Amino acid sequence: MLYNAYELQRSMLAGASALANFSAGLLNNPANPFAYFGGGPILASALEVFAHAAAPRGKPEFGLESTTIDGKRVDVREEIVLRKPFGQLKRFVREGVEGGPKLLIVAPMSGHFATLLRGTVERMLPVADVYITDWRDARQVPLADGRFDLDDYVDYLVEFLATIGAEDDARAHVLAVCQPSVPAYAAVALMNADKHPNTPRTLTMMGGPIDTREAPTAVNTLATERPHAWFQHNVIATVPATYPGAGRTVYPGFLQLAGFMTMNLGNHMNSHWEMFKHLVKGDGESAESTMRFYDEYRSVCDMTSEFYLQTIDVVFQSHALPKGEMMHRGRRVDPAAITDTALLAIEGEKDDISGLGQTRAALTIATKLPEKMKKYHMAPDVGHYGIFNGSKWRTKIAPVLEEWIATHS
Repeated sequence: MLYNAYELQRSMLAGASALANFSAGLLNNPANPFAYFGGGPILASALEVFAHAAAPRGKPEFGLESTTIDGKRVDVREEIVLRKPFGQLKRFVREGVEGGPKLLIVAPMSGHFATLLRGTVERMLPVADVYITDWRDARQVPLADGRFDLDDYVDYLVEFLATIGAEDDARAHVLAVCQPSVPAYAAVALMNADKHPNTPRTLTMMGGPIDTREAPTAVNTLATERPHAWFQHNVIATVPATYPGAGRTVYPGFLQLAGFMTMNLGNHMNSHWEMFKHLVKGDGESAESTMRFYDEYRSVCDMTSEFYLQTIDVVFQSHALPKGEMMHRGRRVDPAAITDTALLAIEGEKDDISGLGQTRAALTIATKLPEKMKKYHMAPDVGHYGIFNGSKWRTKIAPVLEEWIATHS
């Protein structure tokens, strides 16, 4: 019922959005006298804001066609290196550029597509051979392709790293952004224990919930104040028959988006008010930047119910990894097994999703790793999304990551 009600609402809003967009265009037409006086410009701007907010969205494109290396423009193309049912390993090939450290960026599976890290990829392209985990929307995966949980996530990362190193036996570097810090840490611990030939040289975790007992945020509190059964009965829905994944149980992306929007409702309302004022003034360029952000932010995807529920249990309720109790297919994940992968933990001072200390805990529990192979960086005056996107990421945080990779290459 939940998903069907959402689909009905989405269909109605799509029609309203199209009508509002048409009306805004009509009011803005130079041949329309109301475009120049009265309430025409204000009404047109209001309709344009509504049309943008209500428009249906699919999976965005990365759209990274070039980068600049040593002052020269270099063409970039996307290549699918390995395709799996629930995600693919994507590489951004820099035409004519050979060598350089290999970097696997592990995108969150938390309701948004990997394109949320477009700015992260763009900043690292000049200095690294970049790969990314391009996760698939669970509602698009047929039931015949099986299930996907936290154990599968870890397995995918190990296989992706082995695939990256298969050609030249390379040891890549890993950058885990937010949620994947836990499965990436688990994968690295298991690969260290097995002395896997493609064990990463470094693992960088940014705003990750390694130990959510440290400085709990509203997100952490929500996950701990309700029993596990509550999540199973209240936020899990079944994909409707209109999608390839019909019948699959999922945690819908629209619920995750609603939660994030509610957390910072005032900021989002202010952003749309500013967009409206820019449009009224005819400042389309400023309004466009806000629109681009929300085009990405509102593009959401579903997670399999088994992955979501296992993550709630292991990461947020039982704190299995920092306690040394996390299991992977019957095998204990031992943080002390990490002895050959350098760890960098990065946190934002104003992160309201992963509080200060949650990511830093990754360094503490790696008890056998030499201190020279551990580094902590706290980014002043930076929120959760500012860790991996925006000017502070590009100018203050990325250089720390670059230096860490260079030191351990």
